[in-house]
Amino acid sequence: MTQATSQLDAWIAEEQKITGRLEAGPGPGLARPDQIAGKTGLEIMQAMLNGDIPYAAIAKTLDFTIIEARLGVAIFQGTPLPQHLNPLGTIHGGWVATMLDSALGCSVHTMMPPGRAYTTAELGVNYVKGLTPKVQRVRAEGKVIHCGKQLATAEARLYGPDGTLYAHATTTCLVFEVPAAR
Repeated sequence: MTQATSQLDAWIAEEQKITGRLEAGPGPGLARPDQIAGKTGLEIMQAMLNGDIPYAAIAKTLDFTIIEARLGVAIFQGTPLPQHLNPLGTIHGGWVATMLDSALGCSVHTMMPPGRAYTTAELGVNYVKGLTPKVQRVRAEGKVIHCGKQLATAEARLYGPDGTLYAHATTTCLVFEVPAAR
């Protein structure tokens, strides 16, 4: 068994464990305000990973899953499938960008104190190698570079189980106070 095959097997086993928790919970959707009130971004992400609150519906639509969230880091795993192909026979850049954007945004989200949120102001993606469904899984790992009171920046890489880099990205997010519910 090659190291890449062993890594892929480990990734798939981890994915199955997490998707089992996610699907046993409320499934895709939006958390109610009372489910997230007073929680940090990291606590919200952990609640999602535990299946206590809904996960983002886009993940189900595009066949990717949140795998890990810790302070300043978020990792997503995706399955490049034939329905994600562009007319040239490679995985559509929008699928890659969405995975990277999810990892970037969620890494920033883990840094938010209660009552603070963010929105993407800029996303830059560099595609370095064509991706096809022959690659059974890829991971997007986002890491915060800076998180201040008004701006946050992060970087992410999309890679396969053999370590091949397919794309990398950066983001700038606006950080703001969440208006109080009325």
